[in-house]
Amino acid sequence: MKRDVRILLVGEAQVGKTSLIMALVGEEFPEEVPPRAEEITIPADVTPEKVPTHIVDYSESEQTEDELQEEITKANVVCVVYDVTVEATIEKIRTKWIPLVNGGVEKASRIPIILVGNKSDLQSGSSMEIILPIMNQFSEIETCVEKAVLHPTAPLYDPEEKQLRPTCARALTRIFNISDQDNNQILSDDELNYFQKSCFGNPLAPQALEDVKTVVWKNTTDGVQDNGLTLNGFLFLNTLFIQRGRHETTWTILRRFGYADELELTDDYLYPLFRVPQGCSTELNHFGYQFLQRMFEKHDKDGDGALSPVELQSFFNVFPYVPWGPELYNTVCTTDKGLLSLHGFLCQWTLVSYLDVHHCLEYLGYLGYPIFSEHNSQTQAITVTREKRIDLEKGQTQRNVFLCKVIGPRGTGKSAFLQAFLGRNLAAQKESPGELSFYAINTVQVSGQEKYLILYEIDVDTEFMKASDAACDVACLMYNVNDPKSFNYCACIYKQHYMDGQIPCIFVASKSDLPEVTQQHGLSPAEFCYKHRLPPPFYFTCNSPGLPSTTIYTKLATAAAFPHLNDTELGAASFWLRVALGASITAVVGFALYKALAKSK
Repeated sequence: MKRDVRILLVGEAQVGKTSLIMALVGEEFPEEVPPRAEEITIPADVTPEKVPTHIVDYSESEQTEDELQEEITKANVVCVVYDVTVEATIEKIRTKWIPLVNGGVEKASRIPIILVGNKSDLQSGSSMEIILPIMNQFSEIETCVEKAVLHPTAPLYDPEEKQLRPTCARALTRIFNISDQDNNQILSDDELNYFQKSCFGNPLAPQALEDVKTVVWKNTTDGVQDNGLTLNGFLFLNTLFIQRGRHETTWTILRRFGYADELELTDDYLYPLFRVPQGCSTELNHFGYQFLQRMFEKHDKDGDGALSPVELQSFFNVFPYVPWGPELYNTVCTTDKGLLSLHGFLCQWTLVSYLDVHHCLEYLGYLGYPIFSEHNSQTQAITVTREKRIDLEKGQTQRNVFLCKVIGPRGTGKSAFLQAFLGRNLAAQKESPGELSFYAINTVQVSGQEKYLILYEIDVDTEFMKASDAACDVACLMYNVNDPKSFNYCACIYKQHYMDGQIPCIFVASKSDLPEVTQQHGLSPAEFCYKHRLPPPFYFTCNSPGLPSTTIYTKLATAAAFPHLNDTELGAASFWLRVALGASITAVVGFALYKALAKSK
């Protein structure tokens, strides 16, 4: 047996030779890497073969070719390091490094070579398909190992306390909760195998699975329950991996679930590149809805079709913060008990995906969408609609979500109008006022298809600063029939922002249960609508004993879906024909009656 072993690391610049050596010595990836590491000697009592081992670094910028040849002559083994993400460094194995090490040397005298693929954490899959032909060509290549230098121990484990660090335990707890697909606090064999396949490419063999559980059972009091792995068992296993020097196993798990060195989720994972062209909107597609329905069912522990506050809190356990506040319950429909129904849950997600798609992608990332949808990223849960301009040109839309801005002066009843959309009459609203929300979202039927309509109440103190502030799919201009100054506000908004545009507008006469008074505007609301070729004002009240009428919401959604038909083509023509004829007859009769009354005086 040799009295000592000398290992030389060679390879192209920036492949990570020095980082590999420093990570080996320091057990963590160095933040600052020198051009070349000093020679390192590992004592005999540390190595399995009880032989002193010298590890030598080579730097093309620091050393001459003669110095390299001298080091090759002294080496017992040469490790040729390559970057798995840069194919040129792999090609240099064949064309440069093996000829340098063993060029012109007889087969019996050739130095053994080990290929080391570095930075394997930066790509999915393996580069072995490219490496195998090289290994077959050169018999002196003993083996190939693909390593990741980004496997520091320090963020994971406290050697003094002999336990996982809190940040690591938190990350692994989130991973456990995501992997616990039936939410029973135990990873079953099926869940463990799904987890194993997702992280490492292959499920565990049945015997290996039993062996894992046996190790946990022997070393913990509560690591195995009902023949499954508990959270404590899962944490123990990862602690064991690290203690036995297999911290790359834990890092593989952490990387798969989106974690960086600092054990924070990476921006690449949470905010994948996603472009929304101007004039387009964003909607959840069937992949997104299927995933979210599974998440809802997972956390609906009592199976009542609703999430209680406790169940909703459980849903958000994998988030670093709770993204939805108490206004949620005045934004979507709830059950009779005031709980979040599946319908309301999906409506809220639809709202988020439409208004703030990047936050939607972030939330889906927290839930582990890329892992359990088997998609590369959560962007595949979102559809970008085509430009609205094209919809107008073609006279049809493929959109399923429409935004309606509800505009009117203070005291008009805009908030009540939003709540009525969620099926709450005025009495119900007064009984459970809840937290104010400027949004309400629900589904409506448009030409036999279910569409989502978002109502957004414009704050009366907010002025339209630019044209984009008025942008929406349909504008609902609301005035109070009992307030003579009310309509004038709506008329001014219409003239300033909508009269010359393509956004459809519908006027709504609110509080129609109250006596109607004459509006101070020069024209009556009906005359104003007629003049501007708009549908007549729609009378609405939610101060009724039953459920509020849904007709106006269907009208708004229909106008949004068919903006090119918004004016006489939407049926207003026949109405205004009747109005015009009626007005003529009324005028004639009124004039005759006036004359008759005048004669009688």
